[in-house]
Amino acid sequence: MMTFFYFLSLTLFLLLCAVLCFVVLIQESKSTGLGASFGGESGDSLFGTSTADVLKKFTMTLGGIFLASCVFLSMWTEALSHNQGRTPAEAVIEQSEGQ
Repeated sequence: MMTFFYFLSLTLFLLLCAVLCFVVLIQESKSTGLGASFGGESGDSLFGTSTADVLKKFTMTLGGIFLASCVFLSMWTEALSHNQGRTPAEAVIEQSEGQ
């Protein structure tokens, strides 16, 4: 059961990584953002006039969640390895094969 939650957490972490990459890419740079690649003008905005502020706050929030998730998953992987007396990768693989 613990392995299921571990792999579910890893899946959610990968989803978080993809969303964070997308949010960073849609932000407007000094010249133009990714929106200009799809035919949008620099004056157009998806979230209204305060697009830059909304995306900056959202990116900071996702970045904080990303860092916390990295630390949490690292500690969890290490705990799994100490329980088995193996390297973290071996412990996770062997525990998933046992169920």
